[in-house]
Order: sequence, then structure tokens, then C-alpha cells
Amino acid sequence: MTGALEHLKQRIPLLDYLQQRNWTARRVGAHPEFVGLCPLHPETRPSFYVNADKNLFYCHGCGRGGDLIRLVQLSRNLSFRQSVAYLQQQLSPPVDSDVLEKAAAFYQFQLHRHPEAVQYLQKRGLCDPALIEELGIGYAPGGILRSHLADHGYSFDQLLESGLITPQGRDTFCRRVIFPLRRQGAIVNLYGRSMGAAFPHRLLPRSKGGLFAWDSMSDRSTVYLVEGLCDVAALWQAGFRHTTSALGTHLTSTQFDQLCGLPGRVVYIVFDQDRNQAGQRAARALARRFVGIPIAAFLVPLPAGHDPSSYFLSGAGSNDFLDCLQRVQWV
Repeated sequence: MTGALEHLKQRIPLLDYLQQRNWTARRVGAHPEFVGLCPLHPETRPSFYVNADKNLFYCHGCGRGGDLIRLVQLSRNLSFRQSVAYLQQQLSPPVDSDVLEKAAAFYQFQLHRHPEAVQYLQKRGLCDPALIEELGIGYAPGGILRSHLADHGYSFDQLLESGLITPQGRDTFCRRVIFPLRRQGAIVNLYGRSMGAAFPHRLLPRSKGGLFAWDSMSDRSTVYLVEGLCDVAALWQAGFRHTTSALGTHLTSTQFDQLCGLPGRVVYIVFDQDRNQAGQRAARALARRFVGIPIAAFLVPLPAGHDPSSYFLSGAGSNDFLDCLQRVQWV
């Protein structure tokens, strides 16, 4: 029983579980520790800490802590057994994957009906129509997906189960650019990138399914790893097609295993060059995870203040990025 529970917690890392439920946090210190507002009680000053390596949390405000199962018990008012059953359901939710395909197709259609969405992509440097089509990028204006899918025969309960609508019946995504996340050809989640500061970026409350577009590069000996999907699009557009993303700086055990699946692989970590050094610290911490593994990890130093998307948007080209690759750092 103990082994099965440990396997369950490894399959659903605590930090991933929280982030998929829109918990926002910042990294603290050199270790993979994060702090944010406590999801268990109201507070205005962050006191809820998560250690991503140990898969544990502790809140200095309410004094409660533990592992993922304990968090589910407290947040959903469930018993231990009910919490385990709930988490097992999250690993393989009985959702018709076709509904995600239909939602993604609907969002793709909406993209070109809303000029503000196309203009947002252009401002982010993504202007290649063929690449936008290839990535399946769409737009969720909000307020119309539920009725569209209902017309295709999907019930309220099915849409709620998929995560596409809220318990109040509203569309989950509103005024967000949508990226479908695929694994082995099937959509496993949708990522909504907010076009403004009013709404956070968000995933549906389900697994993000591994590294982005990994099916197309799992056999490649060289991989570029970036933080965001706009960074992926920028590098793909510049010709660097072996670029993937973990949707952030923290890799789940599945994502890390994917990178380590080919001995001798070279991983170029191209994280944001933040003014507060957060991206740089995360990149160094990740590179150290490869020590003792037959994987070579290098840090790519972009100019200060830039991520890959803003770097190309500032006027840099493929040759400029190649120059950055000549100055890689070894940890």
C-alpha cells in the first residue's frame, strides 16, 4: 500500500497539482522551494511554502502541512481514502478526449474572427500563419463555447467533467489565446494565455501530459528547453524546431524522464534572463539535476531582461541566437 501511495504522489507532483489549480507562487532561495498565498485559509501575505523536491507543503499562517494527499483532504474536506480515490481519478479522468478536440477546433476558428487575438500574437512576434496553424493556436473570447458544444450533444456534466466550464456554467477560458497540448497525437490539455494582466494564464485541471510537442523531437540528440509556449513559437519560427517547454521552470518527473530518455542528449536551457535572477536560478538548479546522468546540460545566456520571444521581437535573428549558443555556460 505504501509503495502504491508513493507512486501516486510521484505521478502527480504537489507543485503541478497546485499550479493546475491556478496557485501562483515565486521561488525562494536556491532550492526548489516556492511560496504563495495559502489555499487553505484567507490571507494577504504569502506564507504557504512548497518544497518541490520533497513534495511537501507547510503554511506558517495556519500551521498545517503535509503531502499531496493531506492537501486534498484539507482543501476538499475528504477522508484519507476519498482523497486517494480522487487523485487516482485525476490520473485517468473518464473524459471523452473528443470534446477537447472539438473545443480546440472551435477556438482555432475563433482566432481569425477576433483581430485583437491576432494582433496579440503579432505583438509577441508570432506572425507566420502556417506555424500558427501547425501549433493549433486558437482564441477563447468566453461565453460561447458551452452553447457550441451543447449543440454537438455534450451535456453540462460532460463539459464540467472536462474542465471546459465552471460549476456555475461559465466558460473556463475567457479572453485567452489557446495552445492545445498533445501527447501521442491526442489533446490532453489546453493552455490559455491571458492577453492582459487581469487574468492569469491557466491550464484545465488535468495533467499537462509531458513536454510540449515532445512526440516530434523525442529522438533528437539536441533539444532546446524554454519556459513558455510563446518562446517555443519564436524559436520554431526562427528555424530551431527542436524546442520544447515544460510550461514553466519546474519539470515534473515525467518531463525530466523524457529529457533523459536518450543517453548523450544535449539540452540547452534557454530560460528567461530575469532582472531578479529567478529564471537564471531555476536554470542552474535544473542543470544540476543532470549531474551524474549521461545528459549534457548547458545554460544559454540571452541578453539581460530577455526571454527567447522578446529577444527575437527586439530584432535578433537566427545568427544572433547561434552566437548565444557559442557562449553557453556549464554548471
